[in-house]
Amino acid sequence: MAVSADLAKQLDKAYEDKTVAEVLDSPVAALAGVSEGDAEKLAAAFGIKTVRDLGTNKYFRLAAALNDLDAAGK
Repeated sequence: MAVSADLAKQLDKAYEDKTVAEVLDSPVAALAGVSEGDAEKLAAAFGIKTVRDLGTNKYFRLAAALNDLDAAGK
């Protein structure tokens, strides 16, 4: 099944035309609202360098899962 999404508002301008795989392998600063300073702090604290690293980080995944469980219970 083909899926499409408009990610223009979620990505910095330079990454809007990239494939999902390319975005995942991009620095976290590719995400709109994440500055280079934020990216440096994520790298220092959690070893996160790419969007993929952010999305697969065990702490962020746990927080997202807990949030989803809470939302499902409401």
